[in-house]
Amino acid sequence: MAASLAYRVTARNAATHSENRIHDDSVAQGFGFGGGLVPGVTLYGYLTKPVVEHFGRDWLERGAIETRFARPVYDGASVEATAAPDPSGGLQLALTDEDGTECVTGGASLRSSGGGLPFDPAQVDFGVRPEERPPAGPDSLAPGRTLGTIVAPVRSASNEGYRALVENDLDLYAAEGLAHPGVLILTANTVLSANVVLGPWVHVGSQVFNLAAVASGAVIETRARVRDRYERKGHQLVELDVAWCCDGRPVMAAVHTAIYRLRGPEGSS
Repeated sequence: MAASLAYRVTARNAATHSENRIHDDSVAQGFGFGGGLVPGVTLYGYLTKPVVEHFGRDWLERGAIETRFARPVYDGASVEATAAPDPSGGLQLALTDEDGTECVTGGASLRSSGGGLPFDPAQVDFGVRPEERPPAGPDSLAPGRTLGTIVAPVRSASNEGYRALVENDLDLYAAEGLAHPGVLILTANTVLSANVVLGPWVHVGSQVFNLAAVASGAVIETRARVRDRYERKGHQLVELDVAWCCDGRPVMAAVHTAIYRLRGPEGSS
């Protein structure tokens, strides 16, 4: 069995000025956190480095990954991303802090050709974004509801900036002109925030399926529909089926989960 792969990185919160104020120190502290949260899409990027180092381009074309964000990571924290091979041929993933606490857990693998997806990405319809966003709630996030589609190119500057942010210096992306999958995952957040008005909210997990390597510069449609909405421990959560399409063909699919309304620090609503 191959040896585990690991790399250490200083976590960076590059979202302090975003609309989602959970990345602001004072707002996050009001909800009981130690400071502004490093975005889950950044933590996802840290974990993909050992995965792509292990599987190579094949993973960008037919890989799967599941990440669960269990504990917050703050700006300046030293974290280690590890990928340990398991007997099935996949990888067990973890992002740990300096105390050895697992902040993110998950797994990655190569998919065999064919099915195995939790939904058919080709069946996620194109949606029109609302002229005025409604508040996030039971009606605007009703299960089965199609959200307005985001259409945008994978800009080279954004791709390079994301790779620099997550300190992903693998040659594969630049040498082959490929988009980092984390750049696509960013738009799973955008498709939610572009359709409903949110207060401070938290990305808590994603189950992602790569269907094709994406060229930097490609125009991508990020389509989404509400898979489920529920309450857990006083938090209000939403799950989205997200499909990324290029020239009408799905290139990535994900079940993307977020707390869209946090309970108060003492369990109040």
